[in-house]
Amino acid sequence: MKKLLIIAIVVAALWKLSGGNGSVVLGPGVKVAEAPVQTDLQETGSFHHKGFQITPLAEFKLKGKILSRENYSFGRESELSPIDLALGWGPMSDEAVLDKIDISQSGRWYRWKVKDFPIPRKAIETQSANMHMIPANDLVEDLLEASKQGQIIELSGYLIRVDADDGWSWQSSMTRNDTGAKACELILVQSFQVIH
Repeated sequence: MKKLLIIAIVVAALWKLSGGNGSVVLGPGVKVAEAPVQTDLQETGSFHHKGFQITPLAEFKLKGKILSRENYSFGRESELSPIDLALGWGPMSDEAVLDKIDISQSGRWYRWKVKDFPIPRKAIETQSANMHMIPANDLVEDLLEASKQGQIIELSGYLIRVDADDGWSWQSSMTRNDTGAKACELILVQSFQVIH
């Protein structure tokens, strides 16, 4: 009986260390020092993807910590973007900071709240963002689907504008300094990998 109790405690400890709910725990400290890199395009041309016209606006590379993730299967946007990742870098990749911030996602929004600010409000707003992921191919879609909260990931692709034949459109934010409606990045993800 004592042996079973010890096994149960070990299993519970391992479960907690792994994040318990499928999330990954990496411990305190800034895990991603660098900000996302956005590069203007010399030429822009449109192409079709899943029945929509895609116009690249800028090259985009990012290393970040997954603060939260949400899958979507309803709404027109989900035809292109089945997952949103709330990503953080700088102090927003530090679990000592993140432990003091309540983070959630729903309705294509990323929300946060604090009791007391562990870092300045502006740092939370400008060093984290909700990003709509449009996988460029099935491999990227599978990798996105397998991603977990807490992981450090690296991706590259394009910030884009999407247009439909009936006039509907969806466009990426072009800065990390905006907040609120239309502040999310819309990314055609060409490569995606988990670093930690």
